[in-house]
Amino acid sequence: MVTGAPGDGQVTERSPRSVLFMCRMNAVRSPMAEALARSLLPTGIYVASAGIRPGERDPFVDAVLEEVGLSVAHHAPRTLEELEDDYFDLIVTLAPEAHHAALELTRSSAVEVAYWPTPDPTVASGTREQILSAYREVRDHLETLIERRFGRGLAVSS
Repeated sequence: MVTGAPGDGQVTERSPRSVLFMCRMNAVRSPMAEALARSLLPTGIYVASAGIRPGERDPFVDAVLEEVGLSVAHHAPRTLEELEDDYFDLIVTLAPEAHHAALELTRSSAVEVAYWPTPDPTVASGTREQILSAYREVRDHLETLIERRFGRGLAVSS
């Protein structure tokens, strides 16, 4: 394994080899986290996302990710059952329901489960700009959490 300082684009001994981001419907928070992590983490780390129940694509996610040069255009919301891989070194949950599901799923395995409470921007109301602002806050919050967990140095410019 290549070693290096966290955030310098190198996989380290402490780096998980695979990370799963989970939220309720894999429509907003977890695909946003997946896109950000793919852009911030070394290519040697496998990153995926899933929900605990089916969801629909959210155009506001596309809009706020495009603002920072990212895209989830080919992302289709999927559930845990639809994942191609079923083993991850780290599962990051972004909603209480997802956290409970991850704990149940991993109760007999040595998988690290981390809970990153993340607001649900779909509850925002008001003008289009006010709604986009709520999504931007979630995007920026997730970017900060990813940088804290995995190291700085590969930040998406917003």
